[in-house]
Amino acid sequence: MTTIRPYLRRRQLGALASSYQTSYTPDQVAELYQFPKVKSGKDQSIAIIELGGGYATADITTYFSKLGLPAPHVNTVSVGGGRNQPGADPDADGEVMLDILVAAAAYSYSTGTPAQIEVFFAPQSGFADAIKAAAAHSSKPAVCSISWGGPENQWQTPELDAMEAAFSAANAAGMTVLAAAGDNGSSDGERGKHADYPASSPNVLACGGTTLRAAGASIQSERAWNDGSRGGATGGGFSVHFAKPAYQTDVVGKMRGVPDLSGDADPYTGYVVIVDGKPQVIGGTSAVAPLMSALVAVLAKATGRRFGALAGMLYKDVSAFRDINLGNNGAFKASSGWDPATGLGVPVGSNLLAAMMK
Repeated sequence: MTTIRPYLRRRQLGALASSYQTSYTPDQVAELYQFPKVKSGKDQSIAIIELGGGYATADITTYFSKLGLPAPHVNTVSVGGGRNQPGADPDADGEVMLDILVAAAAYSYSTGTPAQIEVFFAPQSGFADAIKAAAAHSSKPAVCSISWGGPENQWQTPELDAMEAAFSAANAAGMTVLAAAGDNGSSDGERGKHADYPASSPNVLACGGTTLRAAGASIQSERAWNDGSRGGATGGGFSVHFAKPAYQTDVVGKMRGVPDLSGDADPYTGYVVIVDGKPQVIGGTSAVAPLMSALVAVLAKATGRRFGALAGMLYKDVSAFRDINLGNNGAFKASSGWDPATGLGVPVGSNLLAAMMK
């Protein structure tokens, strides 16, 4: 069985930082990325897959009270014996809370309404079953956020087959799936160059990471996230399992390129959250998956439709993205157009909605 891990990075207190060190709340990042304000339409639920850890409702209530946003409705769904179990694993708890708080706050910022969050807890052996359960859930989630994964070369064929069947079922049900591209650069923590799975699946939107510097509501700069000696960098590269999908016609080579899009992930420009009763600043591409999942849910509310496989639509109108052409993730540099460090770049929410409404 592949070892699957959560993709989060905590800011190390007292660690040597470069000239920047700041933090944001998810609604601030949503504003910087111009998430559209959508006040009409049917609210959409957001599914989140968790393979460990848990959340405390009191922490969620406290967090949203401080933000001045409506607190989300969070439901727990048990798959294969998985359950909400906070306190046993601080890293897993950090992942669960990051996912919930980022997705819910970004959605509420855009809609003014409480987010509907369905958290599917499963053991690692039940990863594919959790995705299928989300796709078939009565709340009909518009989107599913995944912040767990492992180097693609570690996955066995039966595991990949089960996951791909689950993603196909999700897309057929109208549920768009987003996954973190990894936090260990172009190597994904292995020797050589490796993409991360499930982000490398052609049926998933892969979410890479950036370093975001902003002043007020204005972005000053943004580059591929790479902390160098501090150890974190956005995942990205090329699959060894999956051929290049039709929507990546302009991508070099013959294999699936990762990521598709990016957003703020650097823990030194990370997200203020509450975990196990304590405020923390957390980053990682695991923050980008729920952030962009919230955007997809907002777009679904605005357009009145669920998208399922969304990549084809995104690659057709790259003008809806702000290109990132600075930085690298190790082996790959950010450059003009799609690249295996930041993908198409950062989606501009209002532009993306306008493109979908054409």
